[in-house]
Amino acid sequence: MQAFRTYIDANISAPVSDADFAHICAAFAPKRLKKRSFLLRAGEVCKHFAFVLKGALRMYSVDNKGIEHVLSLGVENWWVGDRESCVLLTPSRYYIDALEDASLLLITHTQMQELLRTVPAMAELMRGLDQRHETATRRRLEAAISCTAEERYVAFLAQHPRYVQRFPQHLIASYLGILPETLSRIRTKLHAKHQSTELLS
Repeated sequence: MQAFRTYIDANISAPVSDADFAHICAAFAPKRLKKRSFLLRAGEVCKHFAFVLKGALRMYSVDNKGIEHVLSLGVENWWVGDRESCVLLTPSRYYIDALEDASLLLITHTQMQELLRTVPAMAELMRGLDQRHETATRRRLEAAISCTAEERYVAFLAQHPRYVQRFPQHLIASYLGILPETLSRIRTKLHAKHQSTELLS
């Protein structure tokens, strides 16, 4: 749980107290998820939000042609879950599965609301998380509308440099809304450009 405490302290204005952290820990349940196992399947109600202590997960939908569309990718210090399903108790349209063995901390919507009412540190953490999520969502929408595939990939590398080693290329392509062949061409082009720059320097 020390990794979780470090994450909280890094995202609030003052370190969380021992008493508040004990209260927070009591609301979460640990869960291990094997590689290729599901945390959520489409049609199920999402009962928990999950904080990733270790591992890599993806959240995606499948269209009527059987094509997967990746909505989000997450590694350590990331939150995963279908908020709409969890809050409204409606069946989810998404799948969440593990691409690596994962260690998670799970919390229900009711437990989270209780923490937000009683633990100021948790309320501050979630406010910041919501603001960052809103900003990231807006930027992703703007990029989808106005940026080229190459620009989206370069921005992705800048924001998530670890993801290239953690996620297969076809999942990154799906997340960016481009074809795997397109991403392969972009990667080849960027690699050639990088080599050319090294030769000139």
